[in-house]
Parts: sequence; structure tokens; C-alpha cells
Amino acid sequence: MNTTTQRSFTTRIAFASFIGTAIEFYDFYIYGLAVAMVIGPVFFPNSDPAVQALNAFLTFGIAFVARPFGALLFGHFGDRIGRKTTLVASLLVMGTSTTLIGVLPSYEAVGWVAPLLLCLLRFGQGIGLGGEWGGAALLAAEYAPKGKRGWFGMFPQLGPPVGFLFAVGSFLLLANLLSDAEFRAWGWRIPFLASAVLVAIGLYVRLKLEETPVFTRALKANPPVKLPLVPLFAHHAKPLILGALIMVVCYALFYITTVFSLSYGVSKLGIPRPQFLGMLCIAVVFMAAATPLSAWLGDHYGRRPVLLVAGIAALLSGFLMEPLLNSGSPVSITVFLSLELFLMGATFAPMGALLPELFPTAVRYTGAGAAYNLGGILGASLAPYLAQQLVQHGGLAWVGGYISVAAAISVLAVLAIHETRHQELA
Repeated sequence: MNTTTQRSFTTRIAFASFIGTAIEFYDFYIYGLAVAMVIGPVFFPNSDPAVQALNAFLTFGIAFVARPFGALLFGHFGDRIGRKTTLVASLLVMGTSTTLIGVLPSYEAVGWVAPLLLCLLRFGQGIGLGGEWGGAALLAAEYAPKGKRGWFGMFPQLGPPVGFLFAVGSFLLLANLLSDAEFRAWGWRIPFLASAVLVAIGLYVRLKLEETPVFTRALKANPPVKLPLVPLFAHHAKPLILGALIMVVCYALFYITTVFSLSYGVSKLGIPRPQFLGMLCIAVVFMAAATPLSAWLGDHYGRRPVLLVAGIAALLSGFLMEPLLNSGSPVSITVFLSLELFLMGATFAPMGALLPELFPTAVRYTGAGAAYNLGGILGASLAPYLAQQLVQHGGLAWVGGYISVAAAISVLAVLAIHETRHQELA
């Protein structure tokens, strides 16, 4: 393969690992934004606004409970039949669930059936996303040239900020084009329906992939493990648990900063929804900027130093939440949102290389995906709900304390692992 062909090939791999996560996280984030704005009144109308918000945040958490099951399900097939086929299937599950949410009838139309179907489809979103990240990370890591695994592992990590920008951008556009009544009646459904187009693009890219060379070599050397879950728990429980704990700060930073802060800013601080969405658009650019920087530093200095510095900074940042967010100043609030999402990108980027490096090829899809999504249960599934409870019973400073505790958990987990930068994927 000549240099030009090789460059074209690696670019295609990087794009394929990026585009799938961007689409799937767009799907996932539009639900989070809808929770903060419209899910409560549409699907839980017979309660006061505070109860509506809590019920909506609980449906938000359902997907995080589903994600480890998705990781184990798709990980099983990813470790047995390959990364490519499994990645296509996960994208289809996610896209179908998201599109169907866009056509769900409201509570007023069909009663309790509406929130029941919403919960089922939210579970489907979690299953699909649970299988997506592990495969995309492996696709990048198992194709990465020597010494650049962190950089290649960064491409699936770029999917979340780009997906979030598309998600926020779509709701921001609708907020400026539609009245509140129109948005609540039908406008919120448009981003969900648009997912079908994005999924078609992702499938086109994914179907043109080839299997990773690392998996192909492993398959030739040994038959696939019959049930990857068994050796994973029997021999790799420690990296599974530590990997999940390292992910906690990433999730807590992101979902407290976006879903909870959006709800709090609009309902409690009285900031117009389009203005707060615009502030989030600015902040997520800092997350995107931190991602390649952190990945590059991880390749040059190691995953552990980068994660330790970013984790300690995240711990300290929790103390800034109450004074900056409650200031009511758009500048101060934007500074806080930008800082938190920058730190989220800094803690998130190295995980695209670190988690695959913690597991052998035979159980890598299952292990990396399970660790990633178990971290979601711990750090994000109840984060907006708990934050809502904390702010009601203790105040915003307690929510900042939640961020600090999550960061402390991840820092301790990083201290318990060994450096993986020079480890071969075998």
C-alpha cells in the first residue's frame, strides 16, 4: 500500500469511528435536551412542574441502565464475529429508537401508554449506544499506528461534542423559529425524525469498512471465545471496575453541566432558553478543543498524568458552581459551562485509548464497552435527578459537591491502574 493510499485508508477509518459516535450521541443528546424542555409536560402532564421535571429526569436515566446491557450484548458479537457487523447493528438499533420517539403520541392522546412507550424506546437508545462506543473505540485503536493510539482513539471521542453541537443547534434553531406553543405541540419532534437521515449516512460509511487487523490476526491464531462475559469477569474484573470508575467524572461533568444546568438556568434563573442554548454551544467548543489536546498529551506523557491533572482540576471546579451559576451573569455562567466541558473533554479523550488497552483482544469489545457504560450508570444515569433533589433540599453548592465527589472517585481509580501507553494490543 503506497503512502497516498495508506493516508486515504487511515482517514477513512478515523472518519468512520467518528461519524458513528457523532450520530449516536446526537440521538442521545437530543433526548437529554428535550427532557430539560418538554418531555415532562408532554408525557407527565398531570403533576406540578417540579414532579414533571423529576419524572422526565428518571426517563433520562433509563438509557444509562440499558447501556451496560447493550455493551454486553454487542460486545459478545463484536468479540465473536467482528467489529464491523456489530457497529452497523448498534447504529440501526439507536437510530430506530430515536426516530420512533419522534412519532410517539402524547399522554393526552393515549394516556399511560405514552410514557410506557417512551421508556421502552429510551431503553432501546441505551442498548444501541451501549454497543456503539466500544466498537468505535476499538476500530480506531486497533488500526492506530504505533505511538498514535491516543490520537486515533480521540476520533470517536470527538463524536460527542460534535453530536452535541448538532443537537443544541437544532433545538436553538427551532427555539428561534417557533413559538413555545408550537415547539411543545410538534416542533420538538423534528430533531428526532431527522435522525433517520443521519443514520442512513452513518450506515453508508460503516458498510464500507473492513475488519480490524488486530481482530483478524487474533481470529486466525485462536477461535473466538464462546462467551466473552465469562473470562471478562473471571480474569479482568479489576480493570473493568477501575475503567468504569475512571469514567464517572466524565459523565458527571457533562450531564450536570448540560441537562441539569439548562433546566436550572431556564426555570430558576429565568434565562431565555435560546440564550442558554447559545451559551452551551460556546461551551461545547471548549470540550471539542480539549479533546485533541488531551489525546496528544496522552500519547506523549501517558494516560495517567493527563487524567490525574484533569481529574484534580474537575474536583476543584465543583466549588465554582454555586458562585458562577447563581450569579445570573451570562458571562460568568458561560465561563463556568466552558470550564466544565473543557475538563470533560480533557478527562474523556484519553479513554478512547485507555479502555481498549486494559483488555486483551478476545474480550476487548465486551470489556471496553462494559467499563464505559457501567461508568455511565455511576456517573450519569441519576445525575440530573440527584442534582434536582440536591438543589431543592440543600442548594446549588451541593450540586457542585456532587461534581467534586465524582472527580475524587475517578482520581482514586486512575491512581490504582498502571500506565498503558506503550502496551501492545494483542
